[in-house]
Amino acid sequence: MERNLALELCRVTEAAALAAARENGRGDEMAPERAAVEAIKLVFDTIGVRGRVVVGGTQYGDELAVGHDLGGPDAPHEADIAVNAVEGGISCALGGPNAMSVMALAPRGGFLNCPPNTYMEKIATVGVAAGEVSLDKSPAENLKALAKLKGVYVEDLTVVILDRPRHDSLVDAVRTAGARVKLIPHGDVAAAMAAARDDSGVDLLMGTGGSAQGVLSAAAIKCMGGFMQCRFRPRSQGEANALYACGVNDVDVILDSEAMAQGSVLVAATGVTDGEYLRGVRFFKGGATSNSVVMRSASGTVRLLDTRHKFDYRPDYK
Repeated sequence: MERNLALELCRVTEAAALAAARENGRGDEMAPERAAVEAIKLVFDTIGVRGRVVVGGTQYGDELAVGHDLGGPDAPHEADIAVNAVEGGISCALGGPNAMSVMALAPRGGFLNCPPNTYMEKIATVGVAAGEVSLDKSPAENLKALAKLKGVYVEDLTVVILDRPRHDSLVDAVRTAGARVKLIPHGDVAAAMAAARDDSGVDLLMGTGGSAQGVLSAAAIKCMGGFMQCRFRPRSQGEANALYACGVNDVDVILDSEAMAQGSVLVAATGVTDGEYLRGVRFFKGGATSNSVVMRSASGTVRLLDTRHKFDYRPDYK
């Protein structure tokens, strides 16, 4: 995957984030995603990539649903696409944290084939944890191993977990082991990325969340050289059947980031609201600022971009 495409992909996530940020805190839970989808449709055609969405889905119709084609037929580059127009769209609508627009590109067949609206158990942290931290271990065992690798006490570790009733026992186990818990309302992609970065203040992501977000997290963590494992956790027989139809014959198999995002992968993400990894959009008279990350697995390059956008976004503003 050519290196210049990563920066081009960032133009798409920037446009989506700027559009979604208009709806930050306005209370319409569908509006941020709706605005971001429209921006993606407009800008993606300009970056020279054609491909099919293989990981995605949106509450706003089927515009970015799995199987939807993006890009012009004459675009020189072909790729599979993983996308979340606004990860944490509800959080954005309510003025909350961790909303961002994220997209990834991989060669054809590079992303794990998983049905929309299925769930995964996840664990993510820094790369040195490979071989020491595992979904097959208890929270206490994983925390003890990670603390030893980082040269700190378990009490020094912070674990980020989605604030959901299904995680009550996990939260209790982490606290009993001695670590600190940071509960977040939405945005486990940003949290997984933060856990894979040494200086983020987050040491470990644990819990169960969407499979699409798991694949996007895996793509980013592969680029970052971090560690991630996922395992499907169907909530019903219907979800189990959907996984089987997609070729998942054993839901108990542990998948690492390479299994979920193969080949040369590009990832771009732009913050909509302030989060664990990126700052949100800031508007000012005549423009806005955005904070993005651009990653490429082939080189392991991770670029953090602070961008100033100039535009007449409110001609009637006085």
